[in-house]
Amino acid sequence: LFPATLTYDTLRFEYEDFPETKEPVWILGRKYSVFTEKEEILLDVTSRLWFTYRKNFPAIGGTGPTSDTGWGCMLRCGQMIFAQALVCRHLGRDWRWIKGKRQMDNYFNVLNAFIDKKDSYYSIHQIAQMGVGEGKSIGQWYGPNTVAQVLKKLATFDTWSSLAVHIAMDNTVVMEEIRRLCQSNVPCAGAAACPALDSDVLYNGCPEDLGLRGRLPLWKPLVLLIPLRLGLTEINEAYIETLKHCFMMPQSLGVIGGKPNSAHYFIGYVGEELIYLDPHTTQPAVEPGDSGCLPDESFHCQHPPCRMSIAELDPSIAVGFFCNTEADFNDWCQQIKKLSLVRGALPMFELVERQPSHFSNPDVLNLTPDSSDADRLERFFDSEDEDFEILSL
Repeated sequence: LFPATLTYDTLRFEYEDFPETKEPVWILGRKYSVFTEKEEILLDVTSRLWFTYRKNFPAIGGTGPTSDTGWGCMLRCGQMIFAQALVCRHLGRDWRWIKGKRQMDNYFNVLNAFIDKKDSYYSIHQIAQMGVGEGKSIGQWYGPNTVAQVLKKLATFDTWSSLAVHIAMDNTVVMEEIRRLCQSNVPCAGAAACPALDSDVLYNGCPEDLGLRGRLPLWKPLVLLIPLRLGLTEINEAYIETLKHCFMMPQSLGVIGGKPNSAHYFIGYVGEELIYLDPHTTQPAVEPGDSGCLPDESFHCQHPPCRMSIAELDPSIAVGFFCNTEADFNDWCQQIKKLSLVRGALPMFELVERQPSHFSNPDVLNLTPDSSDADRLERFFDSEDEDFEILSL
């Protein structure tokens, strides 16, 4: 019998290479030419951490599913956009994965945070179980907003990365809120050090380098996620230019969304097509080898990436940005303000200095999913039907 699922090797020949076009290729804030930089494009894509469906991992919650095939695609996309934030945080945007080359410890620390087991910070186990608090049963399909809310909660346990995660609701980014969050006086060990643990037990493969413990940062690195709805059942064309510009910003983490019933991680565009990594391939769960080393090839997509027309994008998305420093955030704000002046580009969200008086408290909103405001937003961003569309309003 042939297996019912494909591995990434069998998919290798089904993907069309990049078209020969004069249009620039944008990948997460980097601009490339197809004619002169095709190898660099493919190396950049291959270096992103690629999370797909897996099978035969330890049962979620001890008695739950051992595979996420059919339901975990948005959870995997959430892992990919967050993994890109951790790569930028610990390895830098210029870091590249080369097959067979020995990688630095920080790379394995990042990868270990997403491995399919209950004690990894951002594992499918953690996301699925934390989602129960957001009203999603294990094995239920998520929308972009739900996975963003869950990742925000999980990031509080990742003291090694020490991220400030902000989810901008109501299509509004409030600069004052973000500055308050990023400048909070929480002890930070710095990217090279480990969580300040009470015991000597190492967690999550983190190195035992506590020399920088307790130093107060001036700015906690920011992961900004903005859940948006860019139309009712299809994307409003007026947003397309703005969406493209998001991939051009150096702070870009990409976009999670997809087509109805099928989530993708969008990392760039060329012409009128989005470039994405697709989680819809089932691979066996990976376990560390005898040496404790993690076989990592299946976490990197080694064929040309998928493409689809921007017009096919489901209107429910979440856009991500990473600002490592306060200067990065100030630069991002300036770029967003300039974007509002581009002709033919309708802003996808509003950037304001202070919270408008009609807003509810964002911290209360995000941490109390039973409140009426949160329920309203959840219905707005995450339709409950399987095809991930609002059918009537």
